[in-house]
Amino acid sequence: MEARGLALLSVWLSPEQRAQFEKYNRFDVIGSESGKRYRICYGTSTNVYEMDGGDRIVLGWCFRPVGSLVAGDVMLAQKIALETDERGALMVAKPFPSSMPPRANLPPVS
Repeated sequence: MEARGLALLSVWLSPEQRAQFEKYNRFDVIGSESGKRYRICYGTSTNVYEMDGGDRIVLGWCFRPVGSLVAGDVMLAQKIALETDERGALMVAKPFPSSMPPRANLPPVS
């Protein structure tokens, strides 16, 4: 199941996002309304970070679709939400401190 989720995610990533994900297990998206940059790291929760211009974490955001989904499916939903309805995504998201370590270095589960 995880491999299928990651394959679907890969189809939806831009070439730049795909390269980021293959190298770092994370990719950046631009919010549809604010133009802010968000980093989506491999995972299913506490894996979205708002970034500043200096590539530093400003704040973490926790939101995910309902249901038991694999990481690739969750990350795709997060990407689509931020790129098409940033305000709606952040209205349901729970912020968490930027001091929590990023999950970007966690390897995908096979």
